Amino acid sequence: MGTRITPYVTPEEEAKKNQVARMFDGIAHRYDFLNHFFSLGIDVLWRKACIRMLRKESPSKLLDVATGTADFAIEAVRMGLDVHVTGVDISAGMLDVGREKIAARGWNDKIELIQGDSVALPFEDDTFDAYIVAFGVRNFEDLQGGLGDMLRVLKPGALGLVLEFSKPKHFPIKQVFGLYFKHIMPTVGKWVSKDPSAYTYLPESVQAFPEGEAFLDQMRQAGYRDVQARSLTGGIATIYTGRKPQA
Repeated sequence: MGTRITPYVTPEEEAKKNQVARMFDGIAHRYDFLNHFFSLGIDVLWRKACIRMLRKESPSKLLDVATGTADFAIEAVRMGLDVHVTGVDISAGMLDVGREKIAARGWNDKIELIQGDSVALPFEDDTFDAYIVAFGVRNFEDLQGGLGDMLRVLKPGALGLVLEFSKPKHFPIKQVFGLYFKHIMPTVGKWVSKDPSAYTYLPESVQAFPEGEAFLDQMRQAGYRDVQARSLTGGIATIYTGRKPQA
């Protein structure tokens, strides 16, 4: 899978998933502000695009993996999906923030948040009508394991949807994005979050992520069919979709 990119350099080779959990625990209180700030608010439009795709599936049970502070789950309910959303994340700190946001809206009956690992999801086979992972798969320690376990908990024929950053290929977005992502974002992120590693890790993890056809190959290897990729905003982000084969 290439170079191992982690948030921190630890002499004992601490597992990536433990480092990711620790990193997000540390920045949870500022994550929503920084996330929207760094994407210039475009991340909201990307989530809406995903929800419009999910609406065509009419899911009643939706899994939100790497839910973070539950932005996607909340937006799905806000946009009127008649669905119960189960959000899973490895960071207890992010989930605490998400639960506060859900309770403030009175949606505890619509959204449930659970701490868990993408490679060992605490659900039975064939449980969910669809899943979404928004900006989370690049943090998986075991990408194939995560894709496989998410496929396991999907019902036959159900849709898996991955929203992830990608690297623009064309002028001028490529140059502007590179400057912003590699220099401006780490500087501002360090100042606001007080974690110098968190927003250095972000561009490094995007750079190392197997995007485009390489990621579709990963989905195929994990057992998905009908895999597709849809580029967003000049290639800054991509929506990947694939289905669980019918039994």
